[in-house]
Amino acid sequence: MRRPILHRRTLLAAASLALARPALGQGTAGAARVLKFVPQSDLAVLDPIVTTANVARYHGYAVWDTLYGFNQDYAAEPQMAEGHEVAQDGRHITIRLREGLKFHDGTPVRGADCVASIRRWAARDALGQVLLTRIEELAAPDDRTILLRLSRPFPQLFAALAKPSAPVCFIMPERLAATDPARPVSEIIGSGPFRFIERIPGTRVVYDRFADYVPRAEGIPTWTAGPKRVHFDRVEWHIKPDAATAAAALQAGEVDWWENPQGEMQATLRRNRGVVLEVPDPVGFIGMARFNALHPPFDKPAIRRILLGAIDQDAFMAAVVGADRSLWRDDVGIFPPGTPLANDAGLEPLTTARDPDRVKRELSEAGYAGEKVVLLAATDFPTLAAIATVGAETLRRVGMDVEVVSGEWSALIQRRARRDAPERGGWSMFFTFWTGLDMLNPGVNQALRGTGDRAWFGWPTMPRLEELRAQWFDAPDLEAEQRLAREIQTEALREAPYLPLGQYFQATAYRRGLSGMLKGLPVFWNIQRG
Repeated sequence: MRRPILHRRTLLAAASLALARPALGQGTAGAARVLKFVPQSDLAVLDPIVTTANVARYHGYAVWDTLYGFNQDYAAEPQMAEGHEVAQDGRHITIRLREGLKFHDGTPVRGADCVASIRRWAARDALGQVLLTRIEELAAPDDRTILLRLSRPFPQLFAALAKPSAPVCFIMPERLAATDPARPVSEIIGSGPFRFIERIPGTRVVYDRFADYVPRAEGIPTWTAGPKRVHFDRVEWHIKPDAATAAAALQAGEVDWWENPQGEMQATLRRNRGVVLEVPDPVGFIGMARFNALHPPFDKPAIRRILLGAIDQDAFMAAVVGADRSLWRDDVGIFPPGTPLANDAGLEPLTTARDPDRVKRELSEAGYAGEKVVLLAATDFPTLAAIATVGAETLRRVGMDVEVVSGEWSALIQRRARRDAPERGGWSMFFTFWTGLDMLNPGVNQALRGTGDRAWFGWPTMPRLEELRAQWFDAPDLEAEQRLAREIQTEALREAPYLPLGQYFQATAYRRGLSGMLKGLPVFWNIQRG
């Protein structure tokens, strides 16, 4: 885990802003309306371009705005953009900015800021990197215009600029967007509905409403699209890593909203008439067991593929959220159920009756010779601990020699970066969850990359999957995308760079009396009290 980053210049700027405004929350008639939120973890990195951490993404949406938003139909619609024109068969795109857009330092948002922000984001993002290969010109002819001239069409352009999967294309001032994409920016100067005020590591993060933010005049608020109207003067994140402490604070009214109460606390909260629990995210979280494709036994695709027949997604998801089937799904493939690219191609090994003896026999025939399988199991995330326990039992049941290496997630992510053989400090398999948003399509699903040393941890080489992925980028419409998604899922389950373990839905909890909470990510506009 990276150490918290808060630069001296940011601290001084925050301090001066704090001194410049009136005292807040002192019980007077003019006291600020404050929304108190408990996030899933502390905000360790303030620049959402250099990290994929979920909390950095939530922070990003509070502080920065985007050219395009993501709506309930999983489609892009203009946000900071007023609109756009597409010419020359998709090779010439002109985007026009809305009037009145400002940064938090009072300067106007210009086309040049957007151009620099797109370039910085694209250097870190899979879809953005494909876009960069096609850009012949990316320029700002004037302060309200962005021009893209492409060598060939990029049908995913607006989806890429709107997508909520990390990293998000947030718009920053040009001078900050010029920062090396691998290094955090030196100041937190946003373009969105809230100003960043301060972060006290392990305790609190504070935002104030940005009075000069101009919401869209039209549309319906949904996901990250539509008008972003703010009804609170201040948002405070209260860091409470202990679940019992967070639950007690919510029940006592000390905080308003707890992002992710775990299963053991949900039953208690449901009995409190002052608390509401609901599932805000319809795409949930997708579990996976990720293989190390560099070393035996999982360097053999056949062995990885055979293990699909041992996976009981019911058992994995029940271990995470309990017996309530409304909170999880099985028969989950590569794309989240209920989203445009979800399909049933190649799912037979996951949906037929499991026969451990058959799987054990097939593993032997495929070349498994009793090599030790080193599993990394996080102890500080209950969801990860649960699927690691079921995973170890599953592999042992089919005759594999399993060694479980347990530890905090921060330590395990350091080990998973090692490419050494398992017996020399490396690993064979680890378990994780991705948000469904991060697996919506082949452009954002990092675990589908088959580029060997340049692929995500596990480093599989899968040339056919890369070919299909490249074809998907050029799909002219949803029908073509869906056809390719079936081929991609079939090939992905044949190569098996990971085992899909099911989908679960995380409830959120908030004080009765709050309204207007949007589906999807935790965002802080549109919410009202009373």
